[in-house]
Amino acid sequence: MKQTLMKFPSSLAVVLFILSTLWLSTTSNPILKNFLKCLPQQTHSNYSISEAIYTRQNATFESVLLSYIRNGRYLTPTTPKPLAIVTAKHESHVQATVICAKRHGLQIRIRSGGHDYEGLSYVSHIPFVILDMFHLRAIHVDVADESAWVESGAIVGELYYEIAKNSKVHGFSAAAGPTVGVGGHFSGGGYGVMMRKYGLTVDNIEDAKLVNVNGTVLDRKSMGEDLFWAIRGGGGASFGVILSWKIKLLPLPAKVTVFNIGRTLEQGATDVLYRWQHVAPKLPKEIFIRAMPQVLNTSLGNKTVEVSFIGFFLGQSDELLSLINRSLPELGLQKTDCYEMSWVESTVFWANYPVGTSIDVLLERPKGPTDNFKGKSDYVKEPIPKQDIEFILKELLKIENLWMQWNPYGGRMSEISESETPFPHRAGNLFMIQYYMSWEEEGIEATNKYLALSRKFYKIMTPFVSKRPREAFQNYRDLDIGANLDNQTIFNIARVYGSKYFEGNFERLVHVKTEVDPQNFFKHEQSIPPLAQYHLV
Repeated sequence: MKQTLMKFPSSLAVVLFILSTLWLSTTSNPILKNFLKCLPQQTHSNYSISEAIYTRQNATFESVLLSYIRNGRYLTPTTPKPLAIVTAKHESHVQATVICAKRHGLQIRIRSGGHDYEGLSYVSHIPFVILDMFHLRAIHVDVADESAWVESGAIVGELYYEIAKNSKVHGFSAAAGPTVGVGGHFSGGGYGVMMRKYGLTVDNIEDAKLVNVNGTVLDRKSMGEDLFWAIRGGGGASFGVILSWKIKLLPLPAKVTVFNIGRTLEQGATDVLYRWQHVAPKLPKEIFIRAMPQVLNTSLGNKTVEVSFIGFFLGQSDELLSLINRSLPELGLQKTDCYEMSWVESTVFWANYPVGTSIDVLLERPKGPTDNFKGKSDYVKEPIPKQDIEFILKELLKIENLWMQWNPYGGRMSEISESETPFPHRAGNLFMIQYYMSWEEEGIEATNKYLALSRKFYKIMTPFVSKRPREAFQNYRDLDIGANLDNQTIFNIARVYGSKYFEGNFERLVHVKTEVDPQNFFKHEQSIPPLAQYHLV
């Protein structure tokens, strides 16, 4: 599996970023002073909040801010910085932050793992504070009940590790990337390699704890079924602060099988990919095969497109070989391509580590940004003709810095109603595409160049994807499809991105938002607005 190397920004960029955070003195801002004074007054006396607060006067402020910025595109001197960061260590710290920010007119941005593709968990263009959840990462597994409670600040790698420590025959259907934060990933409808068998994260959540706009801690019973529905796929940050989730542990065999086969254009990648789209969504639920086209530098110094077919099977290799070679013989899967391992070991494989890597890597939390990137998404409902697949791959070769992931649907995904959760992309979808444009160059000219290339390729894909609306996946956030900027809430804009992410569920989300947060305290550029905040222009 070709790995995408993560590049840290140059030391100069980091220095400029740090200096830009220090220009405004904390003591010169009366709103911030009142907010800071309010926090200890609203915090449980047994859990001091003072050591959880970082302002621009703290020597470690910039390092705390930097630690959970995942997109280098938002590591610039001109990127707006928070007035303060509250690294909550107890639920009362979360309650206090909500109450005091609301009382003193500050916006909060809620950061779990920092993987929001557009940086909305740590960037705002009005005065704001960051509520950092990374200390709230406790995980309690109950094998007898086949459930677990996991706090929002945990990463999925930690969840996988803890489940495996307690059971060899249970797992959970969530992200392939182990550093993704549980809070945002779950609430946006996160998916993984078991979605064809068990559905999404939101399809396997039994309870949740949330701090609402009044600073009250609610569980499923006290929040009611409408709000519980909304936060399972509608994005928790529009409705409150998710403290923790209760998930259903999923039964697994002791051994699973994985593989990764690459096919270049010269090796017939077009033919295999064409056949893949007909077969992958119809395979048994236990099989998931991702197709990943990307540009490859050959040993001869030329460039080509290689499509990696990365597979997961809830079973052993002999059965997998029989199924694949009967359904997709073009792939040419061999026994030597297959690796049998435990489920938790397979999560390491899917995180791009070599076979045999210790599962301890699941506990690693990278500090600081990875690369500069722009993400987009699409849904495909009809097979793409072979000549058009050839065209797409040749266009990809021209752009180079962009890769795609084609993720098959079908199976359990087609059985769940589109209104069961806010996540509507169910039956009728063959596969979902993620586009990921990354670059190393720094500066606004480079950023504009690669953003333009990303949009160009997205436009090229228009004839082959869903229409009216052109659907999108919320966890691959894309402000290009519509955004409420400048702290406004405009109905027509909200409906545009809302229909793409949620389709017919958008109106119900608006209703829930109106009931639980009518003054629109929990907001960002793509949040769900309440009816009272709608403006037509």
